[in-house]
Amino acid sequence: MRATSLAAKAPQETVIFREDFARYPAGWLSYPLGTVNAAIQEYHYLPHRGVPLGPWANAICHLDAWAVGEEDGQRYLEQHTTKDAPMFTNPLFITGDPEWSDYTVEVSVKPLALEEGAGLVFRYHTNRHYYWFGLRGGKEAQLALHLPLEKAFRVPQWKMLASRPFAYDARRYHRLKVINQGPRILAYVDGQLILESSDAEILKGKAGMMAGGPARFQDFRVAAPKRTAGAIHGRIRTREAELERLRADNPQPLLWKRFRTPRFGAGRNVRFGDLNGDGTPEMLFGQNIKRIGDNFVQLSALTAVTLEGKVLWQIGAPDPRNGLLTCDTPFQVHDLDGDGFCSVVLVKDFQLQVLDGRTGRLRKRVFLPEAKPDAGQKPYQLANGDSIAFVNFSGSKTPREIFVKDRYSNFWIYDRELRLLWSGSGQTGHYPYPFVPDGSGPDKLLLGYALWDQRGRQLWSQDKELRDHADGTVMGNFSGCAKAEPRAYFFGGDEGFLMMDCRGKILKHVRIGHAQSPSVARFRPELPGLQLMTVNFWRNPGIVTLFDHDGNILAQEEPIHSGSPLLPVNWRGDGQEFALLSGNPREGGLIDGHLRRVVMFPDDGHPDLAANALNLTGDARDEIVLWDQEEVWIYTQDRPFTGRRIYAPLRSPEYNESNYRTNVSLPRWMANPSRTDSRKPR
Repeated sequence: MRATSLAAKAPQETVIFREDFARYPAGWLSYPLGTVNAAIQEYHYLPHRGVPLGPWANAICHLDAWAVGEEDGQRYLEQHTTKDAPMFTNPLFITGDPEWSDYTVEVSVKPLALEEGAGLVFRYHTNRHYYWFGLRGGKEAQLALHLPLEKAFRVPQWKMLASRPFAYDARRYHRLKVINQGPRILAYVDGQLILESSDAEILKGKAGMMAGGPARFQDFRVAAPKRTAGAIHGRIRTREAELERLRADNPQPLLWKRFRTPRFGAGRNVRFGDLNGDGTPEMLFGQNIKRIGDNFVQLSALTAVTLEGKVLWQIGAPDPRNGLLTCDTPFQVHDLDGDGFCSVVLVKDFQLQVLDGRTGRLRKRVFLPEAKPDAGQKPYQLANGDSIAFVNFSGSKTPREIFVKDRYSNFWIYDRELRLLWSGSGQTGHYPYPFVPDGSGPDKLLLGYALWDQRGRQLWSQDKELRDHADGTVMGNFSGCAKAEPRAYFFGGDEGFLMMDCRGKILKHVRIGHAQSPSVARFRPELPGLQLMTVNFWRNPGIVTLFDHDGNILAQEEPIHSGSPLLPVNWRGDGQEFALLSGNPREGGLIDGHLRRVVMFPDDGHPDLAANALNLTGDARDEIVLWDQEEVWIYTQDRPFTGRRIYAPLRSPEYNESNYRTNVSLPRWMANPSRTDSRKPR
């Protein structure tokens, strides 16, 4: 009994999908990642972790919750994890299409523990927005709606629709069935109608299973009346035809360059900058060795490479075992001295170091200060260094001051001669955002939920009021009105999305789940100002939310089941920007401001572990760099830009690269340059 499509059970009903789980080998369907923990999926793409799941998805990708086995000659799917540690979520196994509606879904379930619930999910929109029917506590059947926004910190928001006593134990399977008819919901156990309700919040969506504790599932089935099934497939065809039209209207990815990275390759631990002074960017690959989890990693090797794959220099001992990471690492490429040549500024061996970008030779270094407790840990006598940024506290033409932080608690400011100027502490979050409030003068530093000035004064802070650290921060006037006051925006992990005024007053707090990887760009050109996009990860991965500059939700979908850097991409050159999910030819691509996949990558064998988007060929549009630990592929557009002026946004500087920074793309136009650059394919 394998999955079937449109196999008629009776003249009145069409089986849309059926599964007995015989397609999967016995054992876990995903595997722990060892020292490279599940956080790797925050900004790397993994097609699976052990077993390709086919038409199903492990919606909570960081939980290794699902296994397959056999009982009395029949396969089962088992949710085998417990809630010994607070997860604030439930494992979900999902299949189907967002256009599924008015269907019947059923499955046999045997709870193996009675404390938590186990049952069916239907009308699934995202892993925070779906209906559930199941058995809970050994004594009750429940029908409920999981709401997408929380009212309290780490407290899931449920709307109970109906419940009734139902005694059960861990010895037998029960057949659960739900019939959807518009807003009407009929819920059955073992063929008996026991609950019904009417709720129209979600009228269509995917289906699957959810269990908060160990439970087994057998014989999953979805069916619909023949006319309804035809309407579902008609809507899917219409949607796919519209996507094909949108994709055909966009330039297609064309391979521009590719090269291998033997032994020195890395995951998303790469910097771009003009290292040799030839006017074009090079790539700098960083490898790292983890110590004490991922909070105290240390750089082990750096390799500088041209876009043709020629190695310029290398320090350390490259080793493929040290290529992946789940954190930031403290190295950047920047013209620190203003002499026209880039340096590499890094922390290594507890020292802040400056290397010659052309050769990798050490120019100067200084030991970091005595370590302070970092989120309660202090394993070393000296500070270890987590990330580096450059700030303009002196009012120079370009940033000359160096910001160094530990993982979550402390930071230090150095001048270009590596003299310590001042230090600070707080709930620092992952990465700062330097900002000039009045458009000129020294930077202010937005860090965590606090704002600092150039002299080390904390102007305001909400660090103590907010309980999860900020994964991304940004400050600016994104309204489109030049006279509007700047606002600060925070993507605060489990605190969700926050907007504050320039004095630190909270104006909006929307608990959308674990928000991170933010981007600010012109995703909806028809709307005033810029939009802010974020993706959730821990406990509710893959949910992408688009906000306007006032903090209102414009769109929310779940195009993936993992994280993404969500990089803004100037692909068209006409003022419409997209966001990059990943380079995968099926689950990746570029999405627009309506969260539709409007550009897809060819299925040509390219790597898709890591990605970046930046202008490499000189026509103002972005190229997309895809890589893994073995090779690099770079794509550009398959056609020239023909307009009189081209969109050339001002971007977050490459010298402040981070897996956690907010990627900002500010509007700017320029005359279309002549198309004589031989580097750009025709």
